[in-house]
Amino acid sequence: MNISSEQPKIIVVGSSSIDLVLNTEHLPGPNETVIAQKSESFFGGKGANQAVATSRLGASVYFVGCVGMDPFGQQILRNLVDEGVNVGFVVETEDAATGTAYVTAAKGMNSIVVVPASNFSLKPDHLLEVEKYFQTADLVLLQLEIPMETIEKTVEYAKANNTKIGIYASPAKKLSEEMIESATFIVAKSNELSIVFGDEQREKILRKYPNKLFVRDDSNSTTYFNGSEMKYYRNDHDSVLHKMGMGDAFTSGFAIALCHQNSIDDCVKFGNNVSLKVTKNRGSQSGLPYLKDFLPE
Repeated sequence: MNISSEQPKIIVVGSSSIDLVLNTEHLPGPNETVIAQKSESFFGGKGANQAVATSRLGASVYFVGCVGMDPFGQQILRNLVDEGVNVGFVVETEDAATGTAYVTAAKGMNSIVVVPASNFSLKPDHLLEVEKYFQTADLVLLQLEIPMETIEKTVEYAKANNTKIGIYASPAKKLSEEMIESATFIVAKSNELSIVFGDEQREKILRKYPNKLFVRDDSNSTTYFNGSEMKYYRNDHDSVLHKMGMGDAFTSGFAIALCHQNSIDDCVKFGNNVSLKVTKNRGSQSGLPYLKDFLPE
């Protein structure tokens, strides 16, 4: 993969949270109580994950989000600063607690409940101060854990400044045709395509968006249509133990490769390689790789 001499400038507009993880023998069913072997907490939120990932991969990153004025919020801000992310446009609110996610993890599977809290307090007006930075940004990254009106305003600003737009369509919500058309690339989970794009066959959906839609599954595989044929790329290994954050890692790796003017095939491969590395550590951010991890010695 080509790495240019120019440092990519990326604006990430999205969520941040503290992930509280419970490790159990199996995922509890309805009305079932299970015992957890241990509980852990990690930094998370799809927006913060992508901010940290792209920063570690060499980008200059501005994060636009909202945290509560509480200890969790302060921990998130300190972590982002430590990771080299500019947090000058993060809003602190007294009206909501910092977002959290409650994760039950068992045998390589996760069941996740997200409490958006302050993330839903990020409003379109909060983008006014950062709007001028869209002019010089190479790419804007979005996910769907903040209000849709804020996402739509972000797309409007990016489009007005001819800035590339990357969307990780998770958690799955219906995307408007205008938003799909405006996006440079969209990453979606294979089991959520019908929610995002409507009830059509998977292949038909892929063919509608050549080199724009990239469909992911838990085996670290990516499928897309390049305009003439379906493409499929997969790389995994026996130690894929921790699947939290794989989608954010792929999206971030793809975005970095795209900023460095690589081919779509190489962007997909680099995204998959970044995603694979995150599986080696618990937590969405703990295993995120650095650019040096991919450079020849």
